[in-house]
Amino acid sequence: MKPRQIFMVSSILVLAAIAALYTVWQPIIWSLLFFGPIILIGYVDMIQKKQAIRRNYPVLGNIRYMLEAIRPEIMQYFVETDIEGRPIPKIMRSLIYQRSKKAIDTEPFGTQLDVYASGYEWMEHSMHAKNHHDFEGVDRVLIGGPDCQQPYSASILNISAMSFGALSKNAIMALNEGAKKGGFAHNTGEGGLSPYHIKGGGDLIWQVGTAYFGCRTKEGNFDPVSFKEKAAIENVKMIEIKISQGAKPGHGGILPAGKNTEEIAAMRLVEPHTDVLSPPSHTAFEDSEGLMHFIKQLRDLSGGKPVGFKLCVGRKDEFTEICEAMLSTGISPDFITVDGGEGGTGAAPVEFTNILGMPLLDGLVFVHDSLVGYDLKKHIKLMAAGKIFSGYHMARALALGADICNSARAMMLALGCIQSLKCNMNTCPVGVATQDSVLTKGLVVSEKAERVANFHEATVKSFLELIAAAGFNKVSDLNRSHINKRVNLNTVLKYNEIYPPIETGSLLTTTHSS
Repeated sequence: MKPRQIFMVSSILVLAAIAALYTVWQPIIWSLLFFGPIILIGYVDMIQKKQAIRRNYPVLGNIRYMLEAIRPEIMQYFVETDIEGRPIPKIMRSLIYQRSKKAIDTEPFGTQLDVYASGYEWMEHSMHAKNHHDFEGVDRVLIGGPDCQQPYSASILNISAMSFGALSKNAIMALNEGAKKGGFAHNTGEGGLSPYHIKGGGDLIWQVGTAYFGCRTKEGNFDPVSFKEKAAIENVKMIEIKISQGAKPGHGGILPAGKNTEEIAAMRLVEPHTDVLSPPSHTAFEDSEGLMHFIKQLRDLSGGKPVGFKLCVGRKDEFTEICEAMLSTGISPDFITVDGGEGGTGAAPVEFTNILGMPLLDGLVFVHDSLVGYDLKKHIKLMAAGKIFSGYHMARALALGADICNSARAMMLALGCIQSLKCNMNTCPVGVATQDSVLTKGLVVSEKAERVANFHEATVKSFLELIAAAGFNKVSDLNRSHINKRVNLNTVLKYNEIYPPIETGSLLTTTHSS
């Protein structure tokens, strides 16, 4: 039995016991002064819609919010490390919760960071700052190369890939309805299109992974017929081929048996209640030229919608081969999503999480500079993913070459995720990363959809305010020279010094390897 059920049964038994004892000992009625308020609080918790913890854990769930009220800093910070391994406090959960709830997101007493510590970064501002309200249309990016017949105007910030299966149906519906409200896109993750992705009416980026869920034969190969049928859905605005993801590059997706319900298994064409392990690589193509032809095939089957691929950079020579394949075939993607090795997931081997995959900033710069060096960037948009949750993270990514940012972790926190780290156990207490129907009910779709939209709006606004503070007239004015990083106590470098820019076409006559 779940806490919600235990409370209901217990409250009924307590009231029944008091009623029975009252017939033989009237003073027992005074016990209602103790049990009555507790029972009342519990039922109020189950009825309210704003806090999933209280809905799923009546009475006990209030302890969390009591602690937060007494010592908010306990809930406010998490610790990351700088380049020398020293802890740096960074606002994360508090910032996201505040913005998702439209609460005050300002901070008293100035910066919380050690500005003289290695790894500290800052963005240059201007004495001639602009007003971000004067910007129009700068938060949209048109995606679609010469061969794209249905280009898509994307928000500068979108929901990164998270599958139905890893996330509950309520979480998926809340994300999609939030995307609809805010006018941004929702990546389906490799689990494929589900009715819960489509129901909210939000724009979708359909991710096609190595297992081809949603467009798969019974043998596990790519099925062009089912792909064409689903790609024609109006909500589907773009197609993303997943090569690898930052949390477990070189390893297929993992859906634990406990989360593989009958419904999910039927949608994915797999056996229910078994571990679902996606293959580590694609069977629809074998090399870089094959990838280009697969991109063309998906673009043709989808009626000319933008098609791209997602990868976490590993061997540099393999991405160089992709660039050369673009030149030799005359085929190129409409976009490339670069995921950082620091990206998150609900389930991954520890070694893959911690030691495989190029971090986002390094991978993003390498991919951008490779495309520029081969004179391919002009028709290809770059998306950046990997621990992006603030306006500054967006500004930094765009300064390094990204056109668009994707966020998964921050969107989950906006949904109400409390980082209980139970994603792979099917026991997520707030109903986000579980298929337990009792826990899922705690997540009220309409409430959380509003919070997702709120977070997106506030974060894009904070990004535009940074651009305005820097004195720029447009986002494209931002570049690597505007971001500073302290690499040690006595040395500060600009990002254009850390990552020197490359000349357009400079790689067309040279040979590079990893």
